[in-house]
Amino acid sequence: MHENTQEITDIILMAAKNAQMETSGEPEPEMTQPIQWPVQCTIGPGLEGGIACETKIGYVNGSKGWLIYRGYNIFDLCAKSSYEEVSYLLLHGSLPTSRAFKIFQKKLVDYRYLNKTLRLLMGFPVEDMNTMGALRMGVSMMRQEFTFRDQKEGHDFGEVIGSDEDSIPMELKPWGDKHAIYEFNNPDVPHKSTLDENLEEAFGVEACYHLISGVSTIAAAVTRVRQGRVPIEPDPGLSHAGNLLYMMTGKKPTPIEERIMDVALILHADHGMNASTFAAMVVASTQSDIYFSVGSGIAALNGPLHGGANEQVMLMLEEIGRPENVKKWLERTLNKKGKVPGFGHRVYKAYDPRARVLGPLAKFLAKKNSKARNVLSIAKELEKQMTERLGSQKKIFPNVDFYSGIVYSCLGVPSAMFTPVFAVSRVAGWTARVHEYLHNNRIFRPRAMYTGEFNKELLPINKRR
Repeated sequence: MHENTQEITDIILMAAKNAQMETSGEPEPEMTQPIQWPVQCTIGPGLEGGIACETKIGYVNGSKGWLIYRGYNIFDLCAKSSYEEVSYLLLHGSLPTSRAFKIFQKKLVDYRYLNKTLRLLMGFPVEDMNTMGALRMGVSMMRQEFTFRDQKEGHDFGEVIGSDEDSIPMELKPWGDKHAIYEFNNPDVPHKSTLDENLEEAFGVEACYHLISGVSTIAAAVTRVRQGRVPIEPDPGLSHAGNLLYMMTGKKPTPIEERIMDVALILHADHGMNASTFAAMVVASTQSDIYFSVGSGIAALNGPLHGGANEQVMLMLEEIGRPENVKKWLERTLNKKGKVPGFGHRVYKAYDPRARVLGPLAKFLAKKNSKARNVLSIAKELEKQMTERLGSQKKIFPNVDFYSGIVYSCLGVPSAMFTPVFAVSRVAGWTARVHEYLHNNRIFRPRAMYTGEFNKELLPINKRR
């Protein structure tokens, strides 16, 4: 599967060994068992700590630095699997057989061609747009091209739910009443016979495949257009990761480059109920479609508190300039209570397992790249000083973004495309979690605590101050 890339496998296995030495024990019992509704939990602002659903897709243990996909450790998946296999695993719950994998791969190859969508996209000033905005627009154009939803008959959902049936139970305690659970499929919706039935439904598993392939093609096309070049057609002989690099850079990647990008995509494929995943699931829970759901995930990932930190890391390292400047820069930043991009995580209070892999990969790539060697030397010195100051006391360590920018830069990915590449990978997680949730759908409906006034007098406009 990974021809001539044993060096990369060895790097991953060493990262796994280091992680195993530092973390041990059993999963959190309170977070790894079926829910008995209603559930009691401590919830902070922004629903922090709230339990929204059950999942079998992924598990993050922040105190130990674990990341699990469908029962498989992230290190094993990076060492022995591929992004295509991991995407199948996340969606279907098991790794594919040889026959299933061939069928899946062929679908990914077919769905990678988006000629009409790209023509529509290039009618907009993509070179002047926010890259995530362009990516989100491309997904909307995929929806328009490949589904019936924007046609007149696509707006007729029949009697799917009644408004009272939806809203009244959700204003009460969430007991999980059976009558408030709805099926996502609606057999009464008319279909066009000219398209694949599952795909045109705009929320079936075929649409998930379509998005996993198509978002990659759109991201690559955005890269090319921003460089004043025309998009490149995919190569059916290359892997998903290989095609992404080829369509972005215009040159066939080496087996090492292809493998490293593949590992990076695996590492970013899923990560619990993060903001973008939650955004995608909220939209889908209304019985909207998977294209709008993924578009919402892209929009959430665009926020600087979620995606894009690796781009800020690269700017920070460039600002520091040299390893000997780290101490002075760090003291000045911490004294001003400033943030250091690429350090700390909302969930992890241990070394991020993704950073354990990306750090050594950045070092490997920097061997033949003098500019990257200097940037990496600054990064390593910053990591050393940050962990000495804040590691043991405040549990602040490098996160996934600290080294990923260096890796992407060495692979020829422009910094403006770092977050779109993140989205390309995360489509697998978004679609898998949406697909899982919709089997037992309940529209998301949290409440807000009202702290406003009552019984105010409504004055005529000429008496208002």
